[in-house]
Amino acid sequence: MAVINPKKNLHFGENPPEINLNSNLKRWFSRNIGLWKSNRTYFLDEAQKTYNLSMNINIQALKSKSEWESHYKFTWYPEKKYNFFDENPQYKERGEMRAFLKGHQLLRENFYLSNDEGISNIRQVDEHEMIFESSYKDWYILEHTRLVDTDNYRFRVIYSWNKNKLKIVENHHEIKIK
Repeated sequence: MAVINPKKNLHFGENPPEINLNSNLKRWFSRNIGLWKSNRTYFLDEAQKTYNLSMNINIQALKSKSEWESHYKFTWYPEKKYNFFDENPQYKERGEMRAFLKGHQLLRENFYLSNDEGISNIRQVDEHEMIFESSYKDWYILEHTRLVDTDNYRFRVIYSWNKNKLKIVENHHEIKIK
């Protein structure tokens, strides 16, 4: 049995580490490690337009100072040049996000549409699918991510509301490259 020093603080300096780890959640995240080709369809409310583009997403596990936390780095970049990013400058053509698991939450260094840090609450549907719920500024985001065919494919659907109005619907069909 592990002995924990209650005076020793964690990453954000607030609370001692939690022993209650969700090994299913950590295992699910480890199944996502690698480079993915992401074929995306964006349905934008304001533009009343549909966009199709192909992005690359690289998910890496990072070393952590604490054995109780799992740290990750997500980087993304387009497969080629798209007008989408010129027409919709609020979207980041390329970028990086670092995050770590704490209980059933993903603590994010930043979000896709914002540089604000924040928390995504995670619900597990089954061993293959997770649902992420995030709120920041005037945005509420609901993301379903499902691993398919021995983790060689992922399907993601993301709904984004701004000020309680559905603004963005995204479908991502992803293939693991390596």
